[in-house]
Amino acid sequence: MIRFSSLFSTLLFGLASAITSPAFAHAKLQSSDPRAGSMLDKAPTQVRLKFNEALEPAFSKIKLTGPRNTAIPVAGATVDKADPAVLAAPLPALSAGAYRVQWSTMAHDGHKVKGEFTFTVK
Repeated sequence: MIRFSSLFSTLLFGLASAITSPAFAHAKLQSSDPRAGSMLDKAPTQVRLKFNEALEPAFSKIKLTGPRNTAIPVAGATVDKADPAVLAAPLPALSAGAYRVQWSTMAHDGHKVKGEFTFTVK
């Protein structure tokens, strides 16, 4: 009887974990354009970030830092109406150098997430 009870408790815990896990997931960056760590021959005209779930536009932003850690103004980041899991921002003309993209957002689950990556223009 003790063995059955222990097995039943373990199975019940595993089932409960499997059912509730997606509810606690956070938005994760799936891809970026430009790609993280890329070396580009031509400067990009926008930053486009693809996440694994829909984003809250009011809590989503993109910042860009350029050579010598200079802040570069980026027009307002917007969530794509056709795909609410995409955050994009147009970029000004960029010269050769190393750039760092910093992003922050909130998914519909209410959790804030942030990250960063770099790319280089030749």
